[in-house]
Amino acid sequence: MNRFVVAFSVALLMMLAQNICAEQVCDIQDAILLEKNPVTPQLSTNELKKAIKEGALLVDNRPYKEWAISHIPGAIVVGPKPGTSKALYTSDEEEIKRLVQESGKAVILYCDGIYCGKSKRVAEALLKAGVSKVYRYQLGIPIWRSLGNPTQCELDGIKYIYQNDKTAWFIDSRKAELFAKGSLKTAKNIPSDGVLDGKDVGEIFKAKNDGRLPVDDRNTRIVVFGSNEQEVKRVAEALTKEGFHNVCFYAGDVKDILKLDEEK
Repeated sequence: MNRFVVAFSVALLMMLAQNICAEQVCDIQDAILLEKNPVTPQLSTNELKKAIKEGALLVDNRPYKEWAISHIPGAIVVGPKPGTSKALYTSDEEEIKRLVQESGKAVILYCDGIYCGKSKRVAEALLKAGVSKVYRYQLGIPIWRSLGNPTQCELDGIKYIYQNDKTAWFIDSRKAELFAKGSLKTAKNIPSDGVLDGKDVGEIFKAKNDGRLPVDDRNTRIVVFGSNEQEVKRVAEALTKEGFHNVCFYAGDVKDILKLDEEK
């Protein structure tokens, strides 16, 4: 009888959950990871986007090089906690606490996804240090990317990619006439002024057909650079909407990128 009651209760809960989703139209962007006794609250992807727009303090709890190669746009990185190991890497909670106190903002932590323990370790340390408004985006950067969001990369990260990842594609988002005057040797040109809203339209659609995009392997790393942040973000976001899920953009000076061939 007890087994029957338990089985019936589980089935009833599943039916109720399905009914709620049917009525409220559940969105994967609103999902979080189910945890037992979470140390700190989690944010969904939609909640994270809202918090970023509102100016929250977003901290990437990975080592500097990982952050430089690709991070959620707007995220900062701090140094490691003194004495930490590579296997159990932990950001310096004292530095994060200082930043929180200076800004007066809540802090959001993230790292390498649902199995990554870095954010949990830092969250626990911050709570013990007296920081109260601590949140986690436990889905981390892998889910951020898989849900159709580009990442941001820094110059040090791009140098590492250009020197070590021979499969990476570099997209110059400047106008065709500027691209013609000189760019990276391996770069392809997808001018932002030809990118249209929607799927399978405009310059992105053309680039999928004429060899300017790696359509045979959409997990290929793509780095977008150009004249300004608005331009590169437009192209990067359009690429993610076409199923390319390893896209980062560089918001810095294009002159820094054009020097990479000289440094090889």
